[in-house]
Amino acid sequence: MNQRIIGIDVARAIAIIGMIIVNFKMVFGQKGSNWLQTIVSALDGKAAATFVVLAGVGIAFMTNRAIENNDDAKLRHSQIKIVKRALLLFIIGLSYLFIWPADILHFYGIYMLLTLLLVRSNPNRVLVSALLLILVYPLLMTILSYDSNWNFTTFEYIDFWTFSGFLNNLFYNGFHPVFPWTAFMLIGLWFGKQDLNDDVFIKKSLWISLSLFILLNLISVGFISLLSNGDSDIASELSLVFGTSPMPPLPIYMLTGSCIAIFVISLSILVSKKLKNNIIIRSLSKTGQLALSFYVAHVVIGMGIIEIVGYKELGEYTLEFSILYALLFSLLCILFAKVWLKYKTIGPLEWIMRKLSN
Repeated sequence: MNQRIIGIDVARAIAIIGMIIVNFKMVFGQKGSNWLQTIVSALDGKAAATFVVLAGVGIAFMTNRAIENNDDAKLRHSQIKIVKRALLLFIIGLSYLFIWPADILHFYGIYMLLTLLLVRSNPNRVLVSALLLILVYPLLMTILSYDSNWNFTTFEYIDFWTFSGFLNNLFYNGFHPVFPWTAFMLIGLWFGKQDLNDDVFIKKSLWISLSLFILLNLISVGFISLLSNGDSDIASELSLVFGTSPMPPLPIYMLTGSCIAIFVISLSILVSKKLKNNIIIRSLSKTGQLALSFYVAHVVIGMGIIEIVGYKELGEYTLEFSILYALLFSLLCILFAKVWLKYKTIGPLEWIMRKLSN
């Protein structure tokens, strides 16, 4: 279990490239051909979900051996390291919220702290806890207003920097709220507690997750179609409840996001094992090792360049431009990773994280 699984790094690269496409589309512009909008909108919330599930897998990898050996000292050392990294991610995420309000890192830090509470739990308890988070969230929406503080026309969050506004955004109705998004990390923890070198388990995970993903999407479409009776306005309202959009993060979105994450990770593990010497697999593996650096870089550098030298206002570019630029930036990330890892063992931000948390 300590041996690096190449497929995990490949899945991490796929997740970060997906997030770059989604975020560039959101910032630069998303008006374009309908077929392209349909394809790209399928990534909304799914790439980020995969990113978070992978973090849960990482936490499992950091603690599995100590738990199996009943080594309390080693487990405590790993837990302290994870706490330090969680706090650093929280601070890094907060540091550029002024330029990137949809940051996931500060949420990510809180997910990690909550996930740590269950590292000693057996896999079944972890999975049940994740499902409870997913199912309890709709009950919260009957008590608290999901729309509070939001201007959904401009996607601005009013009073974010007030105490109550910040907590509301962080835990309940932000872009990636702690409740229920922590469930993604718990699902990753559950998955990471399994034997990921067992091809039988990975193949079973792949087919079950894919089947559930298809079934849930059919249920989503069926409910919306049946209850709307062809009325497009009613269908639009129903899609908020029965659709697969990440806002609000209701059960069908959370479950489809979890399924696609397990599918991508399982597929990446299987393909990478068979094609471990393939140039694409090797390149994606290296890219995945620098995922944190590339997440911050796509905001600070990728978005910053267009804001400085762009010929249009942000939000006014075509969807085609947003996607092409995202793919170009992703290609540059892949090339950078190949060169960087010739001389270094980890990425620049990953190195800082390691230094400050060890």
